[in-house]
Formats: sequence, C-alpha cells, structure tokens
Amino acid sequence: MDVHDGGAGSPQGPNTSREAEAETPPARDTVPRPRAELPSPEPAASRAEGADPGPASRAEDGDSEQAPRAAHADSGGAFQTEPADPVSDPVGDPVGDSVSESAGDPVGEPATGLVSGPRRPESRTGVAALSPRYQVGAALALAVVAVTVCVHVGMVFLHVAPSNTVTKTHGKAIDDWIYPEFEQNWKLFAPNPLQQNVAVQVRAQVRTADGGSRTTGWYDLSAQDGRAIDGNLVPSHTQQNELRRAWDFFTATHDNNNRPVALRGALSETYLRRIVVLRLERGGVADDGAVVERIQIRSQTTNVTPPTWSTEKVSMSPVYRELSWWSVPDGETEGGTR
Repeated sequence: MDVHDGGAGSPQGPNTSREAEAETPPARDTVPRPRAELPSPEPAASRAEGADPGPASRAEDGDSEQAPRAAHADSGGAFQTEPADPVSDPVGDPVGDSVSESAGDPVGEPATGLVSGPRRPESRTGVAALSPRYQVGAALALAVVAVTVCVHVGMVFLHVAPSNTVTKTHGKAIDDWIYPEFEQNWKLFAPNPLQQNVAVQVRAQVRTADGGSRTTGWYDLSAQDGRAIDGNLVPSHTQQNELRRAWDFFTATHDNNNRPVALRGALSETYLRRIVVLRLERGGVADDGAVVERIQIRSQTTNVTPPTWSTEKVSMSPVYRELSWWSVPDGETEGGTR
C-alpha cells in the first residue's frame, strides 16, 4: 500500500489506486505542452487576467470546448482561421467561403448574372446618319419627288378618266403632259388583240458634198430594234417602245389617206420625223459631208401565222402604207424639233 503525503492539510491513510489516479494530476497537466497556434476559444477576459485554470477545470471544460468547435467546424468545414484576404484565395479554401457566408458577403458565392456596363449608343443608318445640312437636302429632294409623282399620277388619271369639268378646262395642259411619251391605251384588254407584225421602214434623199443627190434604199428600223432586243436580258425602253409608240401615235391621229384628223396630228408628225432622222444620223447615212434633205416613211404589216390547230385562213403577203416625202428642217439632225 502506498502512502501519499499530501501536505499539512491533507488526510493521511491508505489510498486505493483509483483514488490515487483521481488525485494525481494528468501528465499533460504536470508537464504543459506547447500550445497550438490556433486561437483559444476562451473568453477574452480570461486571457487578459492571465489565470491558468487548473486541471480539473480544464477537464470539466473539455466537453464544453468540443461542442462549439464541432459546431464551428460543421458550419465552415474547419476551425476558424481567418485568412488575410479570403477573396484572393487562389486555391478556393473553404475557410474563406465560410467566413464570407457567415458575414453575409456574397464574395465567395459564384456569380449568378452578368454585370452589364453602360450601353453603347446605337449606330445611325440611312438619312439619320447624315449631317443636319444633308438631312435637309435629302428631305427637300424626297418632297420634290413625291410632288412630281403625285402630279404625274393625277395627270394620267385625268387623261384616262371620262370627260369632266377639269379635263374640259385644263385639257391642253393634260395633253401636253401626257403626249407623246406617256400616252395610255387599252389594247391589252381589247377582245381582239393585235395579231400582226408592223415594221417601220425609211429611206432618205441625201445631198452629197459635191452638190449631187442620191436616194438610199429602205432601212428597216424595227428590225434593228429587234436585233438589239434579241438575247438582251435588260433591253432599253427606247429599243422596245420608242419607234413603235411613235408610229401608233401617228396612225391614231391620221386617216387612211395620211391626213391629220386631230389637233395632235402635227405633233405626231414632228415626233416621228425626229426619231427617224436621228436613227439615220446614227446609222451613218449622211457621212462625208452629206446632208439628209428629205425622208419617206412606210410601214410593212404582216399577219402572224395562225397556230396549227386553228382553222383561220389569213394572207401572209405584207401590206405597205407609204407616207409622202417630208422635208427635214435645218437643225433637226442635231435633235431639235420644229
């Protein structure tokens, strides 16, 4: 039996081994080990007073210390060791995330949306991209075009409309606007559309440079237009309609004896003569100082061959309509009219 001398105030007597173990302080308390670097969860007041609790109090507080540490470990996944800058932690340490979550800072949380910066002004296009001065010019040009289109549509409407007070009062102004370039007709809707080929031909009497005179053969102007149109994907309006409409204008204002029957008869003659003379000049008829003095125009009309299933019988012989000789005024070869 061991005898323990606990000092002057301690009871003396035999002690069992269990009592000795209870009274004997643990080895870790008698020989203190160096403390861990982790901060102690003790209150700040205890650390400030510098009191060192005894072994019994430490043993008693062991369980109470583990609970908050475990709870703290569950909340963040590790003991609270604040890094210097949790935002700039390159490894993604959960300590930084836990501190941010506990403090309510969304730094540790992934971004849930895009941060939009200041919106750039939309680039302007069209008229809005021009300077104010050019915008005014564009607006004036559009206004002029719009007014011209409205006037033209109104003139065409009055031309094809039945006779009324406006056409009776301003009929001459309407005719001057429409004829000859914008004449309207209803041949497309006729019950018996054209079934003939009409060719306009011309010959000229030319005064040569030595004072002599000669007469050319017949030039088929319609055939020239046909060759220019054939194979051309975008033929011009001049090649398609100028000569044809001029001849239609003439026949509509003259009788079968080629005498004018309307006030526009003289205008149709001037228009047709000007077109023919310009064609002759471009064709090189009056070359080497020669001058076109007179011209004669005729039309050659040939029926279109009926289809094979048709029983219609038509003559295929051409029919000619010759006009008298017209003198060419001076200056008309340069494009002028009189």
